[in-house]
Amino acid sequence: MAKAEDLPFLLRPAGLVLIVGLLTALKMFAAANAHLVEDEAYYRIWGLFPALSYYDHPPMIGWWISAGQAVFGDTIFAVRALVVFSGLVGSLALWRTAAILFDQRTAGWAVLFLNASLLVGIGGILATPDAPSVVFWGLTFWALAELSRSGNANWWLVVGLMAGCGLLSKYSVLFLGAGIVLWLLWVPEARRWWSAWQLWAGGLVALLCFSPVLYWNHLHEWASFYKQFGRAGGGGFTAKYTFEFLGALIGLLNPLIAVLALFGAATLFKALRARDSAASLVLLTSLPFLIYLTYHSLHARVQANWPAPLFPALALMAAVYVANLAREQHFWRRIAAAGVGIGVGVAILVQLHAVTPFTGQFARKDPTFQLRGWDEIGAQLDELAKAEGAAYVVTTSYGLNGQIDFLMRGDLPVIQLTERIRYIMSPQPTTELFEAPGLYITEKRRDKSGDLQKSFSTVEELGVLERRVKGVPLEEIAVYRVQGPVGPVFEPISYR
Repeated sequence: MAKAEDLPFLLRPAGLVLIVGLLTALKMFAAANAHLVEDEAYYRIWGLFPALSYYDHPPMIGWWISAGQAVFGDTIFAVRALVVFSGLVGSLALWRTAAILFDQRTAGWAVLFLNASLLVGIGGILATPDAPSVVFWGLTFWALAELSRSGNANWWLVVGLMAGCGLLSKYSVLFLGAGIVLWLLWVPEARRWWSAWQLWAGGLVALLCFSPVLYWNHLHEWASFYKQFGRAGGGGFTAKYTFEFLGALIGLLNPLIAVLALFGAATLFKALRARDSAASLVLLTSLPFLIYLTYHSLHARVQANWPAPLFPALALMAAVYVANLAREQHFWRRIAAAGVGIGVGVAILVQLHAVTPFTGQFARKDPTFQLRGWDEIGAQLDELAKAEGAAYVVTTSYGLNGQIDFLMRGDLPVIQLTERIRYIMSPQPTTELFEAPGLYITEKRRDKSGDLQKSFSTVEELGVLERRVKGVPLEEIAVYRVQGPVGPVFEPISYR
């Protein structure tokens, strides 16, 4: 095993602390100063109203945001604070896991590759369910590595706790459980754990952690399960989404690191065939989720963020290959160094661009376009609300509802009239509220003012606001005056 003093500086713990610390400081700056994207603005409302679970996902990201709000108030940084911190925890867990299963050289490369992946480097500030899902998946993997190294069955209790917290983050962690079962069946020395009471107790711990989600779904006709697991259904077969999925996976991992990960997977596969415990643990815990994502891509689009929990394992695969290169294999060492350099460089540029755009010429083709122009929109809406004497704001899409709710921050109630199941954790508005005048705000491309005429006697357009970045138009937002309910204002809550 390589000793720390024999390693290049950036692969030593001190070097890794330096680079991860600097990247974290940059993320903290961006997290505090870049506006929220739509999903983050929506999850911010979860933080204001902590619940056992929610319609879209399990509750962990809502709980994280709520904790941040308790410390930092109702701010952008509060929404993202624990997400940024989780990146440090994830890097530490990956280093320890790789050092246990392989050596410190592999551990150093794994941490560098993870932080140089575009998904982590660029998206590492975003408060979505993927953030806790990735860190608890990684912590479960770390506990399994400690179990494998020490032979101490009590580590199964930690595995269960971390996996249970992962299930409180996102349902996809169920596939990690399937991978653990594969490892227990495949590796001869791992089969002895089937007779250990700690294994079954760990499973019970995971189930107990997950019980709030089960109870919430029981109370709400299993709505969240229907929504999420319904995606696994059928439809006709097509290859177009598969190529899109693979392209996004390679691009967000970092193309150079993806090539190294492929070679590393091949190296580990040889050891897997010999039923090596470490190689089997890396590959088999990743395999079920990868198979599912590939299957899903044969029917429908795989969102770019879905494979995020696999990224630590993919970084570790790349590290296994690079750490075992012969001294004369300079080309692949340069590829590894270039992958880290390019990934970190792009991450720095994009984080700075997220705060202060370098250009607006890419308009909506810029991945950061959701961050732009909201302060100006908020100021204009505030003026309109005062001029009209508005007592409330209504919307018909969850993303815009989240953005407007953040801009208003308690000055006026902001209410999505559709998809009311998304907000059952919060106090429900009374019908008397709608007797007063209000504003209906909508993206022009999603305008449902015609539908509102069935609910209000007055639906009058006041104007169209334009969200811009450096003078370049991004989106038109229509504002209507509404008043006088003449029919049901809300859509009935639907659990399907």
